[in-house]
Parts: sequence; C-alpha cells; structure tokens
Amino acid sequence: MMTRALIPFVAVALIGACGDDSTTSATEGGSSGTTAASTSGGSTSGATSTTSSSGGASESASSTSGASSTSGGSTGSTGSATESTTSGDPSTSGSTGGSSGSTGGACVDGEIVCEEGGAALCTGGVLGAPTPCDDACVDGLGCVLCTPGDKSCDGDDALVCADDGQSWGVADTCDPVQGIFCNPDFGACDGPCAPDNLQLDYLGCDYFPTVTMQLDGWNGGTKIFAVTVANTADKSTDVTVTRGDKTVATAKVDPGSVKMIALPWIPQLTKGTGPTALVEGGAYRLRANNPVTVVQFNPLLADFTNDAALLLPTNAWDDAAMVAAAPHWVSEQDPNVKLPGFYAVVAREDATTVTLHPGALAKVQAGAGVAGDGSGEVMLNAGDVLQVLTDVGGDLTGTRITADRPIQVIAGHKCTNIPADVDACDHLEEAMFPLASLGKTYLVGPPVQSPNDKLEKAQVVRVIAAEDDTNLVFTPDQGVMTKLAKAGDFVELPPSTARYRVAGDKRILVAQYMVGQAGGYGQSDPAMVLAVAVDQYRESYLFHAPTTWASNYVDVIAPDGATVKVDGAAVGGFSSIPGTGFGLAHVKLSNQGDGNHTLSASAKVGIAIYGVQSFGSYWTVGGLDLEHF
Repeated sequence: MMTRALIPFVAVALIGACGDDSTTSATEGGSSGTTAASTSGGSTSGATSTTSSSGGASESASSTSGASSTSGGSTGSTGSATESTTSGDPSTSGSTGGSSGSTGGACVDGEIVCEEGGAALCTGGVLGAPTPCDDACVDGLGCVLCTPGDKSCDGDDALVCADDGQSWGVADTCDPVQGIFCNPDFGACDGPCAPDNLQLDYLGCDYFPTVTMQLDGWNGGTKIFAVTVANTADKSTDVTVTRGDKTVATAKVDPGSVKMIALPWIPQLTKGTGPTALVEGGAYRLRANNPVTVVQFNPLLADFTNDAALLLPTNAWDDAAMVAAAPHWVSEQDPNVKLPGFYAVVAREDATTVTLHPGALAKVQAGAGVAGDGSGEVMLNAGDVLQVLTDVGGDLTGTRITADRPIQVIAGHKCTNIPADVDACDHLEEAMFPLASLGKTYLVGPPVQSPNDKLEKAQVVRVIAAEDDTNLVFTPDQGVMTKLAKAGDFVELPPSTARYRVAGDKRILVAQYMVGQAGGYGQSDPAMVLAVAVDQYRESYLFHAPTTWASNYVDVIAPDGATVKVDGAAVGGFSSIPGTGFGLAHVKLSNQGDGNHTLSASAKVGIAIYGVQSFGSYWTVGGLDLEHF
C-alpha cells in the first residue's frame, strides 16, 4: 500500500556615554590643548620623524642632509598641526584642515575614532580631542562597556557582549548537573558534556524518557517502565532524573557498566485509547555528568506486549522528523477492541512551535489543536508531550513533523498485530531519527526465531520517502513498487525472511516489524526497529540487553572480510546479503553478566538489539552516528 503526504542595523554610540572624570592623556611631546614641541636635528637626507598627540595632532619634520630644525606647534580640540622644514630654513606651519588622527586624512562628520584609550568625535570635518574611556573604546561606537562579541563568565552563565558594546547578555547557562562549567579562558560552557564537545551520535548527557501508549493492564503494578543507562566513560557517572522541578531518581553508574532506573507510569500518556492530548511536563529529563547511552523499555519485565527505544540525546535532536508507525488496529475477535497508533513529540525548549504535515492515511482523534486529518500547529514548552493518536482507519506513517526548535519524536502503536490478521498484538515504539540524518542506502535482514535460533523470523518492512519524486532500487529485486511520488509515500513489503539492500535516489526511512507469534515463525510477538543508513554505521558500540529476557541477540551487518568482535570474541557465521558485498550475523548474547556489551570492528558495521520469549519481544537500534546529510 502507499500513502501520500498532504501536503543593516547600525548602532551609533555617543561619546557622552563614556567616562569624563579623568584628565586628558598626553602623547610624546604634546597634550590636548597644550603647546607641543618637537626637535629634530642632524637627520640624514630623506629622514622623517613623526609624533602624534592624543588630540589628533600630527607633527612631521623632514630635512636635507646636514639641516637641523626646531619646530613647535599647538594642538587643540578642533585641529591638528603639521610642521615641515627644508634644508637651512626652519619654518613652522599650522593647519586646521581636519586630519583624522595620525593618518592625515579628513574625517567624516559623526565618525568616532579611538586614540590612546579615548574616543574622539568628528565635527565639521575636524576630529576633536578624545574623551578617555573607563572600560574600552571601539571605532565607530566610542566608549563601551565591552567589545562586541567578546565572551566572559559569570558563575554558570556564559556571557557575550552586545552589538552596541553597552551590556553583557547571557549566551548560555552551563548545567552543573551535567558537569558543565563556564570556562573563563573561553567565556563558554565546557566539560565532557558541553554540546560543543559532543558528536552527532547516540552518546550524550541529556535525554527525555517519555512514557507512551501501552495496553492497559501492562502499564502499572508489577509491570515497570524503566530506562537503562550505560556508562561509556572511564570514570563513575552521576545520573539525575527529574520531571519538572522535582527530582524523581538519582543513580551512580560505574565505568563501563549499566544501571536500570524504574520510573513511574504517567497515566495521561499510557492509559486508554484517546483522544490526542498535550501533557504539560509529561516527559522525564535524564542528565548525566559524562556521556552515556539510554534505552527505554515499555515495559521492562513483562512477558507480553513490550518494546524498547534507543533514546537520542538532545545534542543529536533536530527540527524535523518523519514518522514510521502502524495502522489503527481493530480486533477481528472483538470489534470493540480498537487500539491506536501514535507519535509523541517532546520539546527541549520553551515556546517550541510544532507543525504537523500528515500523510494521506492520517485519520486522527482530534484534540490539543490537532485536527481530524492530522494537521495542526501546537506550541510546546520544555518537557511537554504532544501525543497524537489514530482514529479507526488511520495510519500515521509518513507524517512529517517540523518545529522551530529541536524536538524528539517517538512513534509506534499501543498494541497491534503484524500483519493485522496474525495474533497476537504487541506494543511498538522507536525514537525517530532526525530527518537531516536519514540516508539513501540501507541493508535489511530478518531477526532469528525463538527458541530455535537456527531459523529466521519473518518481518514486514516499510520504506518511506523523505522527499518528493523518490526512486527505489532493491538488490536483489523484491517485486514491489519502486517510485514514491510524494514525501511521506511508502511501500510495504509483505512478510518474508529476505535479505536485501534498498537504495533511494533521495533520502528514505526504513522500518522493520517482527511478525506475530501465530505467523509460524517461532515465539515472540511484534516489535519494531528502524534500519540504520549505511552512512551512519560505526566501528564500535556499547549497548545493553536486559538479562531478564529469555534470549537476547545482536544482529550485525558488516562488509565482507571485516573482523568483528562482540565482548572480545570473534564473530563468524555471516550470511551474504546477495549482490551487496555485506553479510548478516546473529549473535546470541550471554545473560551471565550485567547485560552490558561491547562491539568492535575493523570496518563500519550496523547493529540492532532484540530480546525474544513467548509472547514477548523488544527490538531496538544498537547505536548509530547521526550526521546530517
């Protein structure tokens, strides 16, 4: 099936603002309003001696061989004196023609020139005596508090000097919770977690865990919503979780280890089936003082209807994302059971305006400023969550979300069958990649079955266009439509265990969905993951797989001949992805440790992490770069 998206300010400073409580400064041989004398004798042919007074006076004496001269002249607030002698004929000449400082050129009325720590104003073509400045002087502005663009620190605030030089403004507030401090050497926020010191990838220090729709009965009691925090640093890391101005949890994570943090369910986001709602302060905020990776599990310990999402740190957020979700689901056994697909938008900053560009199938339960066709413009403050829910017959896949500030988008389904006629329903969720980080080439392979992991489990795949007029090439060919006319259009590949490459001539988003347990491919029900563009593969990863699951796996897609190690052990058994020069390996992970694992490779590889058991599954991205293309 296919959907279609609907788709110069000039500041003039008065020198009167400068200080006037100090005396006029004097230059060599002269002072403002005082007679200046210069003596030059015994100079050789062509020699020139020049001195300059603070009042803009210029004195020059030149003589032929053997000549000596004595020259004297006065300089005042309205002119400059120039003295010249020829051989054997000392003379004095004065000029009030208006030279600009020591340059000898006429000045422009209203021009402000800085000389000797003072500001001189040009009036009537003549540069006046300088007025001393208490702090600084800038040509064109005169006496100022600071030089425009200069930076400094005031406690946790990084300051920048205003364009008019008359005030300091707060450019950034450094967050001590993240171990960020204002470095006086640079006048800017610094430390391992300072945004300028982080990369565009899945490692960061600032995250917004967000509860989403979950099947009622599995979103409370002993069923736990939780995040896992893996410490990538070589030193202990402090983690703080807040909601609004209240601290919810704290933890200390040892180097190279992981900590699970349970967080309370938020009923407004997870209970019921609608309508679309804006929950003020609905997201948690998780901050660490060293880079970490964070995965949220919804829920963590359940044996039914669960999934996980690799959260993206705020340093990797951007202002646009495309949605991959699943259709509104109506149970064939009980038509009264109608469960929505969703996406949840979270703001990082106050006054973030979010604009929704729905796909053609986006029938939505209206609310919170969102219309029934999925269109709308909504303002969010930091930590607010806008959760948009499908109505019967609706599908949010292909919806494009834009904002005037960075946003997080998590999309999925409360509980659905994959495909619609295969039992049983399961929760889906994944954090959507920023639109700017989507690539053109992806490699797709299926997960393994459980309990017989020698066999592979079928999946449904959706390929979504991020731009108009996108053409696809599948290697090997998959016998599906390859032209997507509009951004948001998508092609769905039916259940299969095929391995292939899909390449677009423009950016695309690729989503993979496990087939349900009744589909004949072993245990475990639906889960959802986003494929990673080949351009965003990495050579090393730190990831976590909860040991509470019966079996956990990491799937590795690597170029032929690459050496790959998981937890220090070489990975073998790669199966070819035909015609691509890449292979896929399924690596079972040990449950004997704390669930933390490492991967290293001799070339860039892509990974996905999943856990399977009877009626339960999660599937999430293992890590990626998020460079913008």
